[in-house]
Order: sequence, then C-alpha cells, then structure tokens
Amino acid sequence: MPDTAKPGLWDVFNIAWPLTLMAMMLNGIVVIDAYLVSSLGEEALAAMGLATAFGSLLLGVLFAFSTATQIRIAQAYGSERPFALKTGFYAGLVINLCAAGIGVGIVWIVSGPLIDTFAHNRWIAEQARSYLGVFLILIMIEAVAQCLSSYFNGRGKSIMPFRSYLIAVPVNVTVSYTLIHGNFGFPALGVMGAAIGSAVASLARAGFLCTVFYRMTMAHLAEQGWLNGTFLLSVRRHLVFALPIAGTFISNAVATSVLALLFARLSVNQFAAMTLITPWINLTGHIGTSIAQASGIIVAQLLGRKLPPPRIDAFLSRAWRMAFVAAGLVSLTYLVICLASQTLYGNLEPETQAALISFLPVLLLLPFPKGSNAMCGHTLRAGGDTLYVMNIFIVAQWMFRVPLTAVFILFLDLSVTWVFALFLAEELVKLGPFHRRLFKGEWKHRLEQE
Repeated sequence: MPDTAKPGLWDVFNIAWPLTLMAMMLNGIVVIDAYLVSSLGEEALAAMGLATAFGSLLLGVLFAFSTATQIRIAQAYGSERPFALKTGFYAGLVINLCAAGIGVGIVWIVSGPLIDTFAHNRWIAEQARSYLGVFLILIMIEAVAQCLSSYFNGRGKSIMPFRSYLIAVPVNVTVSYTLIHGNFGFPALGVMGAAIGSAVASLARAGFLCTVFYRMTMAHLAEQGWLNGTFLLSVRRHLVFALPIAGTFISNAVATSVLALLFARLSVNQFAAMTLITPWINLTGHIGTSIAQASGIIVAQLLGRKLPPPRIDAFLSRAWRMAFVAAGLVSLTYLVICLASQTLYGNLEPETQAALISFLPVLLLLPFPKGSNAMCGHTLRAGGDTLYVMNIFIVAQWMFRVPLTAVFILFLDLSVTWVFALFLAEELVKLGPFHRRLFKGEWKHRLEQE
C-alpha cells in the first residue's frame, strides 16, 4: 500500500503506467488477430470483423464490471480488513461469470442470423461463426482474468496484470500464427486459428494471475465472514454499485456506434480525416484515464482507511497537477500528429489535410477538460457515487452530443470542423456537473454511511 498518510505522485505513477500499457494491450488482442489474419485476404478480415463486433462488446462489459470490483477491493484494502477483500473479490468474480454467461448466451442465440444477414457470402459467414464460437470461450476465461486483475489493481499492484500481458501477447502471436497457417505439423485453421491463439493466451494470463493470487492470499479461504453479513447480500450490494459503471460503458459503446454511422455521412475526405484522428484520441486517452484511474484507486484506499477529508483533498490536488501535465503532453502530441500528418500518412488529398489541420484548435484544448472530468469521475466512483457519474455521461451523450451531431451533419450540412468541435463541447458540458459534485464533498462520506 502507498503511504496512506501522504500518498504522492510517485504512488500514482507506479499504478498508472502499467494500467496505460494494459489498456493498450487489451485493445491489442483484436489488433494482433487482424494483423495475422490479413495475410489470408480481405474476406478473412471481413469474417473476423463481423465476429469481433460481438466479442469486443462483451469484453467491454466485463471490463466495466471489473472496474467496480477494483474500487471495492481498493476500499477494502484501505480498511485493512481481510474479510472485506475476500468479499470484494468473490462477489466480483460471481458477477463477472454471470455477466459473461448471460452475454455469451445472448450472443450465441442472436449472432447467427445477424452474421448471415451482414456477411457478403456464405464462406465469410461460416468463418465468422467459427471465430466467434472460440472467442466466446475466451470471454469466460477473461471473466476470471479481469476479476483477478482488478484485485491486484485495487491493492495498488497493477504491475501483476501487466506482467500477465507480457506472457499473453507472445503466446497469442505464436499460437495464432501456427494455427492460422498450419505450421509445425498443426492443421491450418485459418480465421478460427486466430481465435484459438487468443483463447490460449487468455488462459495463460489467467493461470499466471491465479498462481500469484493464491500464493499471495491463499485465496482468502481462511478468512471468516462476509462484509454485508451474508455472501448473497454482499453480491447484491456489489451489483448495485457496479451496474451504473456497466451502464456507462454500454451507453458509451452504443453512442460511439451511432456517431460512427453519422460520421459516415460526411464527404469522403472529411470522413477520412475523422477516421485518421479518432484512433489517436482513443490511444492517447489511455494516458489521462490511467492517471485518473490510479488516483481513484488511491482515493478509495484512503476512504477505506477513513482518513480525514483534508488529507484526501491534499492528495487530489497533487494528483490533479499530474493530470494537467499529462494533458499538456497529449496536447503537444496532437500538435505533432497534425503538423506531420502528410509525412505520417503519405499523399493525403488537400481537403483531407485541411480537415486534419482544422481539428488542431480543438485538439490542443481537449485533453485538459477531458483529463479533469476523468479525475472527477474516478474520484466520485471511489466514493461510491457511481449512479451520478453514469447520469452525467448519458445526458452529455444522448441529450447533447449525439443529437447535435445528427443536426450538424444531416440537416445543417456543416463542415467536419464543426462536427469535430463537439468532442470538446461534450467535455465542457460535463465539466460543471462533475466539478460541482466533487466540491460538495458528499462522496467522502458515502462509504461510512454504507
């Protein structure tokens, strides 16, 4: 545990940098598969793309539930009550497995007809179903692995999940490459080989985390009692806490899909510019999010330890300065990307290049409110105010960003520069409600009331 009397920026950094790399590696599961499958041709990529549309959503839902477990573990770790750690872990594990099981069942029922509808031919549909069938096994493995990762993250040991990815990535590449092409005497399974490689890698990761967890805690089997009296009640309280976090993710995922469809109505050059810059926003966003997440973990530990609010405020002041420094670095990164876009992407057409340059004013400002909002969101969640955080996201997305994007594109026919400005406008809409709630300070006492 960091020095809970006065945790500093080094404590935040030690938790944040593995979280940043883990977020990138989690996204890399599908990226690696796509790269390896690309040698089989466009139809194979299309099959994989159809299947991962279902699998990626399930992974995201699991990640959201695991985030809730991470906060509960951090609160329990700060309180120095082993039975609370046991409660947080096993309640989170049951919820993860149930969510994964329900999700897998729904996808298994609905995916077949949808794949047949959207696939360009029968071969693509068959390959997509075979990939998805194996990927659903990965979902069940990840339900356990992500819960274990949350346990270590909540205790401030995010290096352990990071090490698990250092095992999983080379396993994924080796097994996938072997089974896709049928090397070393193995059968050539094509697209399904990539899914098997990912599942084996996930199993290796889960095995590593299980081993470390058992050696560190003996699985808490010797601890007596549950935090809320009974295990069933503990799971129920955990679920009430976790559902708004999962709801926030689902709302964001659906809004992102709707926005992508709206962006596709822009001109080809404008849509190309949006397509080029969006992955950079998602990639660099992991930096600010990880700092906010690490700060939230430490805040949850401090709340569990029942430190006086002034000490928590002092820590947050230091963490906020770190978040603003990170925002400045991200802003400079955007500047380099825009100015060097012609070199990075080859011969862009003048209209596409002009659109990218027009994004620059928004990109230079965006990291600062976005980083500050992330700090507010993770801090409020650390105090148990998960429902309020979800409401802010839903209002900002569905009552502001999505309808305005539709109006700008479908009715006013505004340029992509105005459409892109809504990235910043959405963060400014969230800024006031987030900071007012944080400064009221009620979140500092919710854990005691609970």
